[in-house]
Amino acid sequence: MRVRQLLIVVTLALLIGTGAVSAQADTQARGGPKPTVVLVHGAFADASGWNDTIALLQAAGFPVIAPANPLRDSAGDAAYVSSILDTIPGPIILAAHSYGGIVITNAARGHANVKALVYLGAFAPDEGESALQLASQFPGSLLGEALLPRPWSLPDGSQGVDGYITAERFREVFAADLPAAKTRLMAATQRPGSVGGLSGGSGVPAWKTIPSWYLIPTEDKVIPPAAQRFMAKRADSKVKEIKSSHVVMISHPAAATAVILSAYAATR
Repeated sequence: MRVRQLLIVVTLALLIGTGAVSAQADTQARGGPKPTVVLVHGAFADASGWNDTIALLQAAGFPVIAPANPLRDSAGDAAYVSSILDTIPGPIILAAHSYGGIVITNAARGHANVKALVYLGAFAPDEGESALQLASQFPGSLLGEALLPRPWSLPDGSQGVDGYITAERFREVFAADLPAAKTRLMAATQRPGSVGGLSGGSGVPAWKTIPSWYLIPTEDKVIPPAAQRFMAKRADSKVKEIKSSHVVMISHPAAATAVILSAYAATR
């Protein structure tokens, strides 16, 4: 197992340069703790989408938690993730996919131990911006035309609306580089995003004070790559691009992990 872990660390380090190798060796020599990596999923998915990334990070010696994002509204979801951060001692690297980017952009505020934000095919909004607004600001998103609304009753008698991606369009829109058998399961088990949450405005962005990294999937049909480049440039993120569908952490877990390691190497 020890040999396997070292092979994984070296392989990932080669993806991001020798800095991570020296950082790994230096941390081991000093006996210092590695940061906890907190992974936040987005809409139409759940935390199991991080499984391969988690395995790589754990093999490299990082503590990892991938909480269940409530997917109700951006303020409430961020408050929930923030409450999880409150329970984690020591440094944290906060990474997100898709709508989860809005969540970490807000959840990280007030947490001095969050050392880096990592956006993996994710939204990095400025104050007042929403997921649906940013997705439609640049051409290329197929999300709007594939979204299936399903009303549901709130306790006070009013109605909320959940958004699903239709089963027929799920693979094309969300995960075109994954096998059809896998995407059929993903479509059937998708967790919907509240339409109110997807259209709700973000708060003051944590990326203004916390360094950020961005992995842009160039075949993304949910968040147009042009939108991601715009957000990454505005946040002064360190950027990598990869030919991938929206679910870059599933189709390319090594590349997603490498960006997280790069953030660790730069902020340790």
